[in-house]
Amino acid sequence: MAQVQNRRNGTPAYRRIQSGILKRIEAGQLKPGDVVDSERELAKIHRVSLMTARHALVALEKEGMVERRRGAGTFVAPPKIHFNKLMSYTEQMAGRGLSAVSKVLSFAVLETEPEIAARLSLPATSRLIKLERLRSGADEPFALETCYLSADEFADLTEANVERGSLFSLLEHDYGLEIAHADEEIDATPADPHTARLLGIPHGLPLLRIRQVIYSTKGKATIYVIGLYRSDRHKLLIRRFR
Repeated sequence: MAQVQNRRNGTPAYRRIQSGILKRIEAGQLKPGDVVDSERELAKIHRVSLMTARHALVALEKEGMVERRRGAGTFVAPPKIHFNKLMSYTEQMAGRGLSAVSKVLSFAVLETEPEIAARLSLPATSRLIKLERLRSGADEPFALETCYLSADEFADLTEANVERGSLFSLLEHDYGLEIAHADEEIDATPADPHTARLLGIPHGLPLLRIRQVIYSTKGKATIYVIGLYRSDRHKLLIRRFR
């Protein structure tokens, strides 16, 4: 009987509680660091048991939307980006209900990057576009990303082009590039003074470093990316099978 009373239109009560909290976050009524209603308050508001209210908050915590601090309460968590799928930064942020902001720090053509050229299976003396961008969301810097592409293959690519939005979308729409997958190397590295200043973090703070070779559906290495991500704003989820 309790189970029936805790449902409305077939939706479990804990899901309704989650939906209500998420809507308030997305609408800006609850911001990172704000206190979320307690289990007792949620149980009273939604006329459910404490266990149901607790289940809703635990589920939101697993999704990274709230933080539960013993003896203090439940708070809206700082936004985090989950690396579960190969997506552009714009797509990642949209998936968390946030607007993406990218600032182009530098755009140049280089001819002396043999190691990068090798990762793209290009001759050592190949001309490469180097694009460095600061990625932000929720009014704070999230990551520093440097992309390398063939300057000959993408000859018309300019700084003005990449300032328009997603690089993935630009390459797909303007160059017919179909992105398939990426091979990645992931490790931790301390923030150097330059990166620390741009990300607004202490010098030496650990960063999540992801080096990607992104391939087209034709199996061609097309983009090489070095990303330095704030470890407190990004989460890498891995499923392991025995």
